[in-house]
Amino acid sequence: MTFEIALVYGILLVTILLFVSERMRLDVVAVLSLLALTLTGVLSPEEALAGFSDPVVLMIAGLFVVGDGLFQTGVARAMGRLPSKLAGDSEVGLLVVIMIMVALLSGFMSSTGTVAVMLPVVMGIAWDRGISPSKLLIPLSVASLMGGMLTLIGTAPNIVVSNHLEAMGREPFGFFTFTPVGGAVAVLGITFMALVGRHLLPDRPAPGAKVDPGDRVSVRELADTYDILPNLFQVRIPAGSPLTGRTLAEARLSELYGLTVVDLREAPEEEGEGTTHWPPRPGRPRKRRRPRSRPALAGERIGDGEILTVQGPPDGMARLVAEQGVALLDDAEGEADVASLETGIAEVLLTPRSRMLGHTLKEVRFRDRYRVSVVGIKRLGTLIDGDLREVELRFGDTLLVKGPWRQIRILGRESRDFVVALAPEEMDDALRPHHRAPIAVGVMGAMMLVMSFGIVPAVTAVLLAAVAMVLTRCVSVEDAYRSINWESVVLIAGILPMATALEITGGMALIVSALGSVLAEAGPLLLLGALFLLTSALSQVISNTATTVLLAPIAYQLAVGSGYAPEPFMMGIAVAASTAFATPVASPVNTLVLGPGGYQFGDFFKVGVALQVLILILTLAVVPLLFPF
Repeated sequence: MTFEIALVYGILLVTILLFVSERMRLDVVAVLSLLALTLTGVLSPEEALAGFSDPVVLMIAGLFVVGDGLFQTGVARAMGRLPSKLAGDSEVGLLVVIMIMVALLSGFMSSTGTVAVMLPVVMGIAWDRGISPSKLLIPLSVASLMGGMLTLIGTAPNIVVSNHLEAMGREPFGFFTFTPVGGAVAVLGITFMALVGRHLLPDRPAPGAKVDPGDRVSVRELADTYDILPNLFQVRIPAGSPLTGRTLAEARLSELYGLTVVDLREAPEEEGEGTTHWPPRPGRPRKRRRPRSRPALAGERIGDGEILTVQGPPDGMARLVAEQGVALLDDAEGEADVASLETGIAEVLLTPRSRMLGHTLKEVRFRDRYRVSVVGIKRLGTLIDGDLREVELRFGDTLLVKGPWRQIRILGRESRDFVVALAPEEMDDALRPHHRAPIAVGVMGAMMLVMSFGIVPAVTAVLLAAVAMVLTRCVSVEDAYRSINWESVVLIAGILPMATALEITGGMALIVSALGSVLAEAGPLLLLGALFLLTSALSQVISNTATTVLLAPIAYQLAVGSGYAPEPFMMGIAVAASTAFATPVASPVNTLVLGPGGYQFGDFFKVGVALQVLILILTLAVVPLLFPF
């Protein structure tokens, strides 16, 4: 053993120990490992930094953007309805259904692509169910890796061992040759996760994840705290009404009736006797319409058939209906819509430095300036009655504003005069580009098609899909950058040079040759088990494809030299290469779920090692039956 090999082994050991200790972030440990290899002269700066331009790293970053496009447009939520429906209320059933779906998909497309498509779906299911994503994302990655064992094209190691058999003049493995073994592994893995593995998974929120619905207030709950519903009405302006053609200032509804117009919108194409609510109320279907809303500015003109949201006393509303001929939209509860797909409410808190202090809303022209209406004011937790436009504002007052969701989001950029203290949970959903869902589906489908047929390299297909998501506005540029989990990207880029160091110093060849000399006289079952353990162990620190390329020729020669058929050993290596469960850097699919699941190194280790042992036992029992020595 040379000094360089010993040095690389030492750096690798320290890196693994730091990973396991969890005293430092995984990406920081990976960068320290990279620097150690550079400063000791094992790798040149170019070799050490090559990981940041590696196709796997770029592909992972691109897949985060593609996944966010599916989430933002609502595709992920729609896809999540099937497993939710099949599983019912059972969390265990949900885990099993998700793993079966992912394993089947992964049998016919890359495991990385499968996880990229399903990650936002599973995250959406977790948030909707109030389940921590960490309870579902490791099962997602495990299922994708096991699904790769089902067919010849499921994962690269399967193709590698088949091609090597053919190169040696043997019959290559067929498309479904792997299916019996892979199917048995999948059944074992899913059963293990349902009965034991799920108890080993952490229950923690993911960093930067969506806030649990229990910690966010809904539109209705926020409206109830200001008691605005009894005094909020919707009226339709019929043809020929005296109000038609007038501006809001000319209509003088506040002076004549004590009413304030909150917003105006065109009449929907489909309108019944009652008001259609958003979000939908139980038992009431949501009508598919997107009426255009306008802020109630003084110069806005009232048109025929338009619907006005009006706030004020019920007696003033009764006089408006009687004198102006407007039609009050009835509701079973006598309440108007608080929110729609376009408009909503939020709570605003005045700051100590606010220029609005000591002034009224009318004096600061709040509605004209911010294009939202104030529909409620609280002072020290007590509601203020009367004409809100004439209330002199004080520090600590909270205002309930109503207007277009996009304007409410713009209010969030304000920091001097006020801050948005509370925005309801429906706001996130309303601002997403749901109407671009067909485009997102098309981009995803095209990416999967191109990757499946190898029309262009996988990394090119993913980057094209990510750029398409941005150009078609399925996801904004800002959201695209935010969607990338940079810890995962830096982690995989920082650890990839370790494989390069093991290869160029001869460290990997030393391990393989030492094993070959020890096992030359071993029995077939012991040889199969040893090759499985070595392949599985190496796959935790370098790619499973590289591991298979290195070990397949060794396994073939050991088998033939000992007078055994090579097929069972090649099958064993292929299965072992797909058991990359125990570390977050063992496979890109593990790295993809690392950040969103809020996982630590030990989370993968606890589940992965137990599952690897079970699959080893299964392999030793099943492979010799199907592929005799």
